[in-house]
Amino acid sequence: MHRYDEAMETLGQAVLGYARQRLRLDPVPLDGPRTAEELMGSVGQTITEDGLGAAVLDLFTEKLAPACISIDHPRYLSFIPCAPTEAATLFDLVVGASSVYGGSWLEGAGAVFAENQALRWLADLAGFGPRAGGVFVPGGTVGNLSALVAARYAARAGGRLTAGARGVVATTEHSHSSIVSACELMDTELLPVAPDANGRLTGAALREAVETAGPDVAGRLFAVVATAGTTNLGIVDDLASVAPVCRELGVWMHVDGAYGGAGLAAPSVRPRFDGIEQADSFVVDPHKWLFAPFDCCALVYADPEVARAAHTQKAGYLDVLTEGSDFNPSDYAVGLTRRARGLPFWFSLATHGTRAYTEALERTLTVARYAAAEVVRRDYLDLVREPDLSVVAFRRRGWTPAQYQAWSDNLLAANFAFVVPTVHEGETVARFAIVNPRTTEADISNILDTMA
Repeated sequence: MHRYDEAMETLGQAVLGYARQRLRLDPVPLDGPRTAEELMGSVGQTITEDGLGAAVLDLFTEKLAPACISIDHPRYLSFIPCAPTEAATLFDLVVGASSVYGGSWLEGAGAVFAENQALRWLADLAGFGPRAGGVFVPGGTVGNLSALVAARYAARAGGRLTAGARGVVATTEHSHSSIVSACELMDTELLPVAPDANGRLTGAALREAVETAGPDVAGRLFAVVATAGTTNLGIVDDLASVAPVCRELGVWMHVDGAYGGAGLAAPSVRPRFDGIEQADSFVVDPHKWLFAPFDCCALVYADPEVARAAHTQKAGYLDVLTEGSDFNPSDYAVGLTRRARGLPFWFSLATHGTRAYTEALERTLTVARYAAAEVVRRDYLDLVREPDLSVVAFRRRGWTPAQYQAWSDNLLAANFAFVVPTVHEGETVARFAIVNPRTTEADISNILDTMA
């Protein structure tokens, strides 16, 4: 089984041929899901005693792949899409073929060195100092959890939070669902902070929430989570006013920029992130708006030594790694085993240069502003709010939730677009998440025309 013989050479050529063909497609097919019953009928049982041989690739390309929605389609505008560059996608193949372990410097020094350069670029965008560093983790959920674990460790080590005390994390209702999940996993209390009229967390509201909660809660508060681009509406919190209140309270400031943090590289929106340079940690997912393939979240600490103390796992067989001074990525987040998931992002960034990234980001922002203007121009649509970044939410006047869903279903069934509705303040609305530089103004206009 573990040999590269003539049969495997043939299969390898076929796999590479499929990859090349898929990368050449412009546009890619949108495709769509099938039921489990339909797939069993067309694909059948694939796990057998003797194996299916090279026929498995045909099953994937002809039956299974078309049952998946292509997230890099220019009219995939739901959730937060993924639009990796060809360079990043190609290098993902290299990472898999290279069998590199990305958890320690000893085993993956070259890979870790390259990943760290990409992390340094992100840290510089945020205005973090020379000590900053971190690790690439699977996604924002793991990144946010890891940052909060480090924050709690720092509070306990500094005497702010006594051992056994149930800690408190403050944030608004607009923060990502992963913050609630992280608090549940950590058995941590969540202190809700009322957002302002623009849906943002502000320093004044944070201070008021802490004072209202009383000394018991204030004494157990160890972290504040601000958001730089909420998933639903793309709202950027008032980081500049939150940061000094965090310093005043003596608590860790974490910024969840999983989607929106990429905007740090776009001059037209960079001022919205002022204040992030005072944070203790932040995350940004290159697989969202920085053109990397799944799965890739950059977790960056202003002082990574705190995270190292919080996350380093102890075991006799690990002493050769943990007792040295090498930079081991697995010491900075939840999880020990890790692939070098930051390499495709690094490779694309190094290949194209940072200017190309800025231009691609600004292109998506231009299309988003066009979308907002088109919504305002049409008398049957209303803009929910002026977009901060590249998420545009809008309503079709007079439509019920069922009509939004039927419209969305019809777009996908026609293989034209994938735009699912969302809910904002109890109201069903439509939403574009524009992170693909191949999405055009014509795409936007043509989709909006279907709502007339």
